[in-house]
Amino acid sequence: MELNLEKFYRILAPRPVVLVSTHDEKGVSNAAPFSFVMPASTEPPLVAFASEPSHHTAENILKTGDFVVNIPGYGVLEKLRICSEDFPRGVSEIEKANLSEEKSLKISSPKIKECFAHLECKLENSYTAGDHLLIVGRVVHADIDDRFFGDKGYGIALANPLMHIGGAEFGLLGKIVKA
Repeated sequence: MELNLEKFYRILAPRPVVLVSTHDEKGVSNAAPFSFVMPASTEPPLVAFASEPSHHTAENILKTGDFVVNIPGYGVLEKLRICSEDFPRGVSEIEKANLSEEKSLKISSPKIKECFAHLECKLENSYTAGDHLLIVGRVVHADIDDRFFGDKGYGIALANPLMHIGGAEFGLLGKIVKA
């Protein structure tokens, strides 16, 4: 079967979904889900994600120079959906989704407490990539809930991170759930 090229990315699934948190120049927080995300380098530690250029997240990062990649588990699924809604500029998706902000250690953008891991990033670079903007951040601090990382590494089965399949479909280590 030939696949319509507009849907090519759907077969690159499941993909990890993250909540990227930022703030605008007035300090209003923002969070949005992204599944076009990947580690880009280990030395230096870089992470990249693709965003529509007009998205509040991208605009905030370009103006403030930092962001947090928050890793959510199943318990954040419905709140993640709320964060994906198109709220007007100046409205905090974090507040609308009833999520909790935590102060980051090395940057000004907030972390999301309900997520089990966080990558605090400073903007390294951005590149136009077709209809998206590829945003590359230098990870300046990383943390994870002690229950999910130890001597044996990442306990992914216990952490059960959300994986995006497409649209409202998400995978959880062998299950499909809908937001």
